[in-house]
Amino acid sequence: MTTTRTFVDVHVLQSVPPSNINRDDTGSPKTAVYGGVRRARVSSQAWKRAARLDFNSRLDASALGVRTKRVVELVAAQVAEIDPALEETKNDVAEAVLSTGGIKLAAPRKGADATKESGYLLFLSARQVRKLAELGVAAAQAGDLKGIDKKAVTAILKADNSIDLALFGRMVADVSDLNVDAAAQVAHAISTHAVDTEFDYFTAVDDHKAADADEDAGAGMIGTVEFSSSTLYRYATLNVAQLLENLGTAAATRTAVETFVESFVRSMPTGKQNTFANNTLPDAVVVTVRSDQPVSFVGAFEDAVVGDGGGRVERSVTRLVEHAGDLEAAYGTPAVATFTVGVGARAASLDSLAPRTTLTGLVDGVGEAVAARLPEDA
Repeated sequence: MTTTRTFVDVHVLQSVPPSNINRDDTGSPKTAVYGGVRRARVSSQAWKRAARLDFNSRLDASALGVRTKRVVELVAAQVAEIDPALEETKNDVAEAVLSTGGIKLAAPRKGADATKESGYLLFLSARQVRKLAELGVAAAQAGDLKGIDKKAVTAILKADNSIDLALFGRMVADVSDLNVDAAAQVAHAISTHAVDTEFDYFTAVDDHKAADADEDAGAGMIGTVEFSSSTLYRYATLNVAQLLENLGTAAATRTAVETFVESFVRSMPTGKQNTFANNTLPDAVVVTVRSDQPVSFVGAFEDAVVGDGGGRVERSVTRLVEHAGDLEAAYGTPAVATFTVGVGARAASLDSLAPRTTLTGLVDGVGEAVAARLPEDA
């Protein structure tokens, strides 16, 4: 099966009001120095998780996976569902299957009598969990848990990858054969401009105390929370050939591409959401389907955008469009297809890349462009 070289690059400009959606170990909003100035930053891990959680609203649970140390519980629950007679020994069955596959298990710190866990987070698809349980049930019914075939366990763990597992990959240090190379790469989002962190001083009133005339009127609690506001440049890329290898079919690959693009665009990390309610949607989205290599447009913002007393969205969109054109002129490698979504007049310059459409139209267009480049026998 020959796969055409295809990459899907997703570029997003998004204005975020006062917020702290991704903080460091001291509670401060994450930052990075780029182009000699300090920028707001949101880690790739934070946005990957946000996108992965958004999958739950777009895909059936059977198409997704779970990343957890509590793999024994997952498999054991399926064992008991398949054969209720194994309720009392379901953990033993699950442990036997997983151990045969090379997954190291141990009791967690909370107690030696607790259900065993893997020593690391293990990403399994729903179908893999079910098939492991079926293999264990068959062995238990035959009275031979020690006779479970390691090759059979390995075959299950190397097939039937879920969409999220295929996108974000799996690393098993103990058994490298079980590793799945991620088809998605997500950059740390950074602000297109310099950012200063600010502090919010807050108080909380003790309601019961406030109703007591004999008590003082002081606050029951005081504190500070750090925040910043920014226009972020976000970037992610998909290796379609790797995605096809991980999923096995063209239909699943197209679904994964469309789901990832929409979820990455719409998702938002949840840090301090109750405090700041920073529920924005992107101001501009550019998606390119490429045949050469992934290309980030972050270089458009190496010189920090300056607001000059106004906003930064329009200037950022113009910078992005100009940089995209400059790269194409310099390297002579145009995109196979380009799709854009933009909000209002501030994003008008996107039209020089491709006529603006809706997000639904963009997702459908990207899906069709990718499908046309997938092998017919996939």
